[in-house]
Amino acid sequence: MKEASHLHRCIICMNKLKPVLTKINKIDTFSPYFFLPFILMLYFFVSLFDFHRFEMFKITASIWPAVILAIVCYYIGVYIIDKLQWTIPSFGLSFFGKYVVHFIVALMLLGLVSYIMMMVGGGLGISDESNRRNLDPKLNFFSQLLWFGALLLLSYKMILEKHMTWKKAIVYGAIFAVVMFLFLLMGYRTPLVIMLFTGIIIFHYVVQRVKLTWFLTALFVIGVVFSMFGFLRVLTEDTSKEFNDRSQPDVELSEEEAKRLLTAEQKVNLTPKWIRAINQEAVTGHIVLSTIIEYTQQEGYLKGEIHKGVFNTILPGEQISPRMRVTEVVNSIGVEKGKYITRETRTTTPTFIGQLFLDGGYLLVAIGFLLYGVLISLIYNKVKQGGVRSFHAVAYAFVITVFTVSMHTGLLDLIFILMLGFVIIASAIIKIDNNKLRF
Repeated sequence: MKEASHLHRCIICMNKLKPVLTKINKIDTFSPYFFLPFILMLYFFVSLFDFHRFEMFKITASIWPAVILAIVCYYIGVYIIDKLQWTIPSFGLSFFGKYVVHFIVALMLLGLVSYIMMMVGGGLGISDESNRRNLDPKLNFFSQLLWFGALLLLSYKMILEKHMTWKKAIVYGAIFAVVMFLFLLMGYRTPLVIMLFTGIIIFHYVVQRVKLTWFLTALFVIGVVFSMFGFLRVLTEDTSKEFNDRSQPDVELSEEEAKRLLTAEQKVNLTPKWIRAINQEAVTGHIVLSTIIEYTQQEGYLKGEIHKGVFNTILPGEQISPRMRVTEVVNSIGVEKGKYITRETRTTTPTFIGQLFLDGGYLLVAIGFLLYGVLISLIYNKVKQGGVRSFHAVAYAFVITVFTVSMHTGLLDLIFILMLGFVIIASAIIKIDNNKLRF
């Protein structure tokens, strides 16, 4: 009788939850009002399960004022453009709209040639971090155009299908998988994530709406898979190579500090490495952002040095990349505490908030996220006017994906900035066909 009563209560609870789940699933998962801010908040919420790593790195500066400011300014940008129904102007270049696809094909061919040349001469980046670091930088730069062009063409072809069936969707998915595998061999996760989520967004608007509950499940699975990918990459690296050196700073700590650090390390090691690896990226992002805030409190802002470094990397001679500069910044604080936040030979992803904060504090964070909101809303309005079966949907899917991924990586790669510029301009100059399917 007790078991029957318990089962009856469970059924009643499930029935009560159904209306709630129905309302949740009606949310447009990938709208500007939900997708990016949700991922940002989820990212930093997950980072709170730090398994004593905050204690180990002696994190003191709160990240939440900067995070809340970023979200508020983002929403302001989205809301204003949404209410005004503004879209990106064509700049008088509509005539070139019919050549966009031809240009994408040319970019993809350039990327294919560069990829083949790089693989023939450079080895596989997935085999070891040092191999990836030694890939020819010019060929590496242009090879990115392969997945970029393939992504845009495949996505555009999908949305132009008059009768998209599951069979066709599987074929497109298989082609996506082949291109993703090519870049998996290089050891880079960012292109894979961008391709995967852009494809999911296109699927959402063209094939079948992705319910929020399905999306959350997929997000968890994808997050774990990519976390384990990074974890295995660290486990299999050759520690005999200088680039993979894991030594800590040679500094004298007070007896109290040394004891604190040892105790914190012991607490961290009580949790298995594979469990820590599940949210490693988010926890590291939180630690890096907090350390950046702490650094600016002591040393002041870099006043544009990080963003200028994005373009300096193409200048002749040896240049310090923005992420390597971030490594120098956070480790300058970490050394004082007896623990490197990032190995000295590695680059550091600063999060987009950290990237802005390091150069200009709260003011630059506000401006940056306001512009993010404005740009995303401008393109989304273009989709609402032109319909989901238009290039504007591809542009929106790509832009919001890159912006969302940059919440962790920062937007510090010149190739991604150029890709964004191309997609935004292409969306602006391609004419809207009023006969296309609308929202």
